[in-house]
Amino acid sequence: MPYRAISPERLPELLRRMPKAELHMHIEGSLEPELLFAMGQRNGVPLAYPSVEALRQAYVFDNLQSFLDIYHAGTTVLKTEQDFFDMTCAYLERAQADNVVHTEIFFDTQTHTGHGLSTETVINGLYRACEEAPARYGLSASLILCFLRHLSEREAFECLEQALPLRDKLVGIGLASSEVGHPPEKFARVFARARELGFRLVAHAGEEAPPAYIWSALDVLKVERIDHGVQAIHDAALMQRLVAERMPLTVCPLSNLKLRVFPTLEQHTLKRMLDAGIVATVNSDDPAYFGGYINENFTQTFAALGMTGQHAYQLARNSFDASFIGEARRKQYVERLDAVFETFV
Repeated sequence: MPYRAISPERLPELLRRMPKAELHMHIEGSLEPELLFAMGQRNGVPLAYPSVEALRQAYVFDNLQSFLDIYHAGTTVLKTEQDFFDMTCAYLERAQADNVVHTEIFFDTQTHTGHGLSTETVINGLYRACEEAPARYGLSASLILCFLRHLSEREAFECLEQALPLRDKLVGIGLASSEVGHPPEKFARVFARARELGFRLVAHAGEEAPPAYIWSALDVLKVERIDHGVQAIHDAALMQRLVAERMPLTVCPLSNLKLRVFPTLEQHTLKRMLDAGIVATVNSDDPAYFGGYINENFTQTFAALGMTGQHAYQLARNSFDASFIGEARRKQYVERLDAVFETFV
């Protein structure tokens, strides 16, 4: 393949310039400390940290739960539809700078309804930014509503019902939050209901939890994408199935490093999974907390693992193949991708 020969010196520029889709990014996790503080002041919400820098220094986590604790505290500054619009626009501007041409944004309503906000306030603010994204930022954006798995299935059903009047503003349903101890089976019935309603389905599985959670996400929830999925490498039969079914994995390398799923990026399994034929993609997860947006994930991981131009092309191509866009738009994005790579050969 010709792209393998692209020199290592030119790879960082290629990674920045190539068009790509981002399929695993929690919008609340893009809330940078500066914007978080500004919204706190705007809405009269006191924060436990005296300064932006003190808050940023607190972004050191032992595991997923220690991150979630500070993440949920940060969401208390979000009070109005305008807040959700502003937060989404800030992310879309960063995505544009990284040559993201399509993004499928994760969000949840349960955190915010728990703070007394309405489902409409959350979704309408996010959706307005997505609607304006093509004209303002030159990219397309859609929304995936995630259930919080540390809450009950009953609460997930309530969340779904509250969102149904706004269903035309959502493309899919996902499953996020604390993984260990909350297996996919817990949400079997609510995912069946979402499937009946015509939503696209995804779920976090195999980040900290074992490969069994990935099997369950596939067989019980019947998802179309696995979010994270890095533990699949420990199950040969599962790897074979993922390859055979071309089941996409939305991998988030810097998140995995920050949450200590891997001790170092050099030990990350992305390259091994890609070489095995897995339809892997690169994403930023919660970029404000985990040290980088999508291009930072690409450049740091490629440097750590010695990946090539061919890996870069495959990852970008996979991101379009795995996205919930129509064939005509997918073809346009792949043509743009090919054109960029041809300039580097």
